[in-house]
Amino acid sequence: MNDRYDAGYGADQYELVGYDEYGQPVYQQIPPQQLPQQAYDPYGRQGGQTYQGQGQSHDQGQGQGLGQGQGQGQQGYGYDPYATGGQQQSSPSAYGAYDTGRQPPTPAYDPYGNAPQAPYDTHGQTAYIPQQAGPVEESGTTSDSASGDAAEAEGQEGQRDYKTEQFAFVEEPDGDSEDVIDWLNFTENRTERREEAKRRARGRMVALVVVLAVFAVGGVGYLWYAGKLPGLSSSSNSGTGTTAATAAQKRDVVVVHLHDTAGGGTATALLVDNTTTKQGTTVLLPNSLVLTDQDGTTTTLAKSVDDDGSAGTRDALDTVLGTQIQGTWRLDTPYLQNLVDLVGNIEVDTDTAVPAPDAKKGEAPLVTKGEGQTLSGKMAVGYATYRAPGEAQNAQLERFGQVMQGVLRKVSSDAQGATVTVQTLAQILDPSLTDKDLGAFLAKLADLAKGGDYKTALLPVQTDGTLSAEASASVVKNVLGGTAKSPDKDAAVSVSVQNASGTKARTEDARVVLLNGGFTFLEGGTPSGTKATSQVLYADAADKENAAQVAKTLGLDAGAVKKGTVSGSADVAVVLGEDYKPSSSG
Repeated sequence: MNDRYDAGYGADQYELVGYDEYGQPVYQQIPPQQLPQQAYDPYGRQGGQTYQGQGQSHDQGQGQGLGQGQGQGQQGYGYDPYATGGQQQSSPSAYGAYDTGRQPPTPAYDPYGNAPQAPYDTHGQTAYIPQQAGPVEESGTTSDSASGDAAEAEGQEGQRDYKTEQFAFVEEPDGDSEDVIDWLNFTENRTERREEAKRRARGRMVALVVVLAVFAVGGVGYLWYAGKLPGLSSSSNSGTGTTAATAAQKRDVVVVHLHDTAGGGTATALLVDNTTTKQGTTVLLPNSLVLTDQDGTTTTLAKSVDDDGSAGTRDALDTVLGTQIQGTWRLDTPYLQNLVDLVGNIEVDTDTAVPAPDAKKGEAPLVTKGEGQTLSGKMAVGYATYRAPGEAQNAQLERFGQVMQGVLRKVSSDAQGATVTVQTLAQILDPSLTDKDLGAFLAKLADLAKGGDYKTALLPVQTDGTLSAEASASVVKNVLGGTAKSPDKDAAVSVSVQNASGTKARTEDARVVLLNGGFTFLEGGTPSGTKATSQVLYADAADKENAAQVAKTLGLDAGAVKKGTVSGSADVAVVLGEDYKPSSSG
């Protein structure tokens, strides 16, 4: 028997091999090599297959059944839609060419819903369907046409005998791949957030360090300003505006010499700009200050200005005060008058009335005493050079300082404006200063004077013209940042002076004259009575020549020099009588 089962999908892979005891058909799987090949249908229709027997083809298409062949007992059965129970055997399925032969047999389609029955063999057991690749030999069941079909199929399958391990399969992305992508994105975002957090933390740390550094610097600055650091103090001393640690401070210093062209004499002051503490100061230098000239001879400030000039006096001051003066400004009284008029008058708290020159009795004074007096150029010159009879030179020096500070308050704070003022004076300046240098320097001092950061200080000098380390430290050390180095007292001839003239001012006059002459002045006191003539005494013959020089300096006759008693440590003693007339007011 050679009929084939055609009851459902894939049924064309089995053939009828017999019937069991109940009359049910028993099928056996057809080897893959014997399966018919599906012909290509360009219209995509099912069933367009060619089944070959012995030279007879069977075409199944458009719902037609399989025709009868001419093989031995080979029959083609059409599709029975009513499943009448007859043994139907279909032609090879349209899907048979792609079937691997490993699917289990599909039961026949029953339109009435009857459950398919499993085939049984003749002994009441389910028929075993072997899965071997070769053909099943059974006598009397295989026809010559089937053998031909198997040979044809085996030849075609030999060309396409592929194995599954020769192919690589690409899996379609499933939900797990999306989870992996989401996890990578999460990990990347978390890493970025960590890096951003680290950057913010570093930024906060840098900001914190900067803030702490600012606070530390501010704290140290405050302690320095309050004078709470060892060796440092910014507390201003009365009238000096000084600080400790003065050696480390930067100062610009210019010396000013006021020359009285009408009455004679000079007045000297130092203009100091402390650029570190932003303080300005006028330091007044008494004419009795003892200096050492270029030849090593002891002299006074007043005599040095007249004899040694600006350069020699500047060097001598640097030696005595330990300063570094940058330049000299010679200011004659006519130029002072023009300067005050250029800045538009000044205001000064005058301490005395100044009579007009050659004023007649009953005429108004040139300058009246009082606070906030407005002074013109002529009035300012009269006040700055005025010295009352019997008055010490320091009083006149302090009036000069008042005028200078009043001028600085009216000078322009702009360097260019102050330079124009200096150039307008048309004065011949010392080579150590130029118009621009002096103008820029005055502008800085003017700014300090207008802001209330300017003081005036008098340099304390002893009666012999030397500096006391204790008394002068407040100015020399704190304001000038130097160290007092007065010449040795033994370097000059010391002169003791007694005033027996009956006029108290004669002592000061003689002191100034002697100091200007290079002698050391010693106060000898005042005797109980007066004397008509003056005397110059020496005790040692070696000092006779020195006594003669003292008499000449005081304007006394050579007959006034006598050998006598000299008290104390003085080399020469002078007794001023009524005939003494000062030759110079200093």
